[in-house]
Amino acid sequence: MSEPGDPEPDGTVPDSSAPGPAPLLHPAEGIPDLSVTRSQISDAASFLDSGHGPFAVDAERASGFRYSNRAYLIQIRRAGAGTVLIDPVSHGDDPLTALRPVAEVLSTDEWILHAADQDLPCLAEVGMHPPALYDTELAGRLAGFERVNLAAMTERLLGRGLVKGHGAADWSKRPLPTEWLNYAALDVELLVELRAAIAAELANQGKTDWAAQEFDYLRSAGSREATPRRDRWRRTSGIHRVRDRRGLAAVRELWTTRDNIAARRDIAPRRILPDSAIIEAALANPKTVEDLVALPVFGGRNQRRSAATWLGALEAARRSQDPPEDTEPPNGPPPPARWSRRKPEAAARLEAARAGLSKLSERVGVPTENLVSPDLVRRLCWDWAEAPDPVEAVEGFLCAGHARAWQRELVDPVLASALQPPPKTEDGSAQ
Repeated sequence: MSEPGDPEPDGTVPDSSAPGPAPLLHPAEGIPDLSVTRSQISDAASFLDSGHGPFAVDAERASGFRYSNRAYLIQIRRAGAGTVLIDPVSHGDDPLTALRPVAEVLSTDEWILHAADQDLPCLAEVGMHPPALYDTELAGRLAGFERVNLAAMTERLLGRGLVKGHGAADWSKRPLPTEWLNYAALDVELLVELRAAIAAELANQGKTDWAAQEFDYLRSAGSREATPRRDRWRRTSGIHRVRDRRGLAAVRELWTTRDNIAARRDIAPRRILPDSAIIEAALANPKTVEDLVALPVFGGRNQRRSAATWLGALEAARRSQDPPEDTEPPNGPPPPARWSRRKPEAAARLEAARAGLSKLSERVGVPTENLVSPDLVRRLCWDWAEAPDPVEAVEGFLCAGHARAWQRELVDPVLASALQPPPKTEDGSAQ
């Protein structure tokens, strides 16, 4: 299927500035009533149960506003039933209990989501687990589409535009504005039709089994919370400016104090204190309230009230008997930019692997990051030791790293070839 801007059969190029299809402004059946109470949620479950076929599912969170990743709205649509909107937080009961009727109905058929990895963890948190899964965004990637957001895919495959605009809103707000509910309902309005259209495209490309393997893996892995990263405080924006262990200890203590406050109040950490303020305080090392509030951000009314808290964190850093090391403890290979100096043979393997995977990606029409995890490739190239059967060794490594069978079949020979030392010339030097 051609991308927008591709030449027409007569060789002309369509005008990319031409207006697209008129956007879908409202759900076909109108905006559904919001199900809030246990009784309303139970009725919504019965309504969904009266329909047939897969469930189009979406969830809205309050990323950037709240510390938690919980769902603040759940949208579900099913043929023969229409759309329901469920408030999973305002029922005044245990969420697992209040939402159990919906979870039980959802356990009877496939779920269709767009970018499922974003929503599965928060849905699992309220007891909702898909028995089967279809991710339309991932399907678009496997099909080789350059633009895989929901609006782009519905326009391309269904000829329908979608009104967007509230995805980054604070969905913990109550009451939810009518225009937000309209937007949320539209997110599932066309998912069932989109699933059929992208499935047909994958079938035409011979990638139906590849997609099935990806969805099964995503279903088994996506409902689990990700393992927390070690030393998360090292992700503080601007930390490269802090060049000594005492300063790093200050970043660590300020970050940890902020994180504890944010978790307790369920507020996004950067709304408590921005990263820039943490870095400035770590560099200045203030010891009095006057010195602290003279720094950017800390002079504001809220930060003045919290001055003793932040000074306490800085004092704890100064007293620390175990200031952090200048560099993060290794958890895998170093950044590839350092390889040529530290392990040039690994750098050569990685360069060859990337080149081979790029050619494979172009040939099969799948992005390289979907062919195989880039992290797996880096680890393989860094740790590689000669093996009697390189293809078998690569297969074992990728299998242990949870690469799917379709991925291994494609990339095993490519990576095995890239991992071999370059042939030598007659004088014994590498070509």
